Amino acid sequence: MKKHVFLFAILNIGMCLSAQNFSVKAKSGDTELDASLNAINVKAKTDINIFKKDLSLEFNIGEPKIEKMLAIDLSPADVYMTFEIAGLTKKDPDIVLDTYTKNKDKGWGVIAKEMGIKPGSAEFHALKGKAKNKKDKGNKKGAGKGNGKSHGK
Repeated sequence: MKKHVFLFAILNIGMCLSAQNFSVKAKSGDTELDASLNAINVKAKTDINIFKKDLSLEFNIGEPKIEKMLAIDLSPADVYMTFEIAGLTKKDPDIVLDTYTKNKDKGWGVIAKEMGIKPGSAEFHALKGKAKNKKDKGNKKGAGKGNGKSHGK
């Protein structure tokens, strides 16, 4: 019986710790980007396996690499931002990740700037737009214009 209680306690602690990285509030210095990153975390929480598959396909990265990043307590949005910034700057994701882990208290805006993406630049707007699209991907609501009625004759 004691073994079962101990195992149950360990599993609960592990689940709490692994769920912790989903609830971290994004900090980029840009409210719109933060909202998108927070939404990515919420969406990933609903099905982390789909999130990993999507990221793997989008950035041509193996799922084991994504799993390792999540295992070191990065939020799904942090993993996404690592690959997105790496793609925009043509830098290795490990370089971006290293910069992030050393400076994560400063937020993604500072990390992007350090990687060469200046605030207000076309690259920064692309970063925000891609994060917004990632957040909205799969949402049917608002996907098209009009009221759904055919106006043809």
